[in-house]
Amino acid sequence: MNDLPLVSVIIPTYGREETLRDSIIDVLNQDYPNFEVLVVDQSPTHKPEIQTYLETTAAANKIQWFRLDWASLPGARNYGVRRAIGEIILFIDDDVKMTPEFVAAHAKNYLQNPEIGAVAGRVFDRDKLSDSGGELQIEYLPPAAMDPGIAWYHLDLVHTIKPQQVLTARGCNMSFRREIFTKYGLHFDERFRGSAVREESDFCLRIRQTGYKIWYDPEAALIHLGEETGGCHDISMRSLKYQLTFYHNHFLMALKNLTSSQALRLYAALFDCHVLGKPPCNKSGSPIKIVTRGIFYTLGFIKALITVIQSPWNDGQIYTHLDNIHTN
Repeated sequence: MNDLPLVSVIIPTYGREETLRDSIIDVLNQDYPNFEVLVVDQSPTHKPEIQTYLETTAAANKIQWFRLDWASLPGARNYGVRRAIGEIILFIDDDVKMTPEFVAAHAKNYLQNPEIGAVAGRVFDRDKLSDSGGELQIEYLPPAAMDPGIAWYHLDLVHTIKPQQVLTARGCNMSFRREIFTKYGLHFDERFRGSAVREESDFCLRIRQTGYKIWYDPEAALIHLGEETGGCHDISMRSLKYQLTFYHNHFLMALKNLTSSQALRLYAALFDCHVLGKPPCNKSGSPIKIVTRGIFYTLGFIKALITVIQSPWNDGQIYTHLDNIHTN
């Protein structure tokens, strides 16, 4: 046990009940001998039976259970990192299922290759597997999957079956060397709001500056249940706020990390897919809906531009600063 690195498994959660409990149970059943579990709970309340489970499990020192009175997925990740002591930081969602070999599958990559700074695990996503019929298999991702401008439409961590270097991970199944946060001072940007789409992509793009590789390991697999409520769904995907933050987050990622040519390719792909509704988005071609999506696309860009302009005096890390005030 002492020869194996300590893995800190961090589970941000919001508004989840039975799936949270079942995810914790799966983690506690891991056959890896050296890990800790941190549950960063942003739920205002729980069902009585779930509340009792969390209380008794924390009292037995099986988990560390932190209650917060705010909801931010990147903020919860940062909060967990500051309290984790593991050499490897592993993030999972609160609606996943995994085999007992899951944590060990992540850890072995760091032991085998010192060039690996992050591991992206495979995600058996119910919705995407249903769309593909469950038969699709990809051995190696195309070169476009390593192009930060258009990778997001070619990077498939659901159907890919071979280990390989990738550009980013999926937030429900990703791990990092601790020194990514300590030595290099990286953190999740809390300005990625709403569903926090692209917050993990933004973080992974900044890992490139450290020289570390992000490695995809299909053996580090879990099932993502994709519950329709809770998690980071603190706002409905149909709401106007969701639409605005969706585009804001994409543009913020681009403005922070991409060259001009890469950003233009992303803007074009984003417009074709999410505004015009072309594949793989396959959205309605109704002129009214296209115009409406175009308005949110434009407003999202303006809002992201304002976010970047304000960066010199407002880094947006409001929850981290609040935590620092309380801990100092």
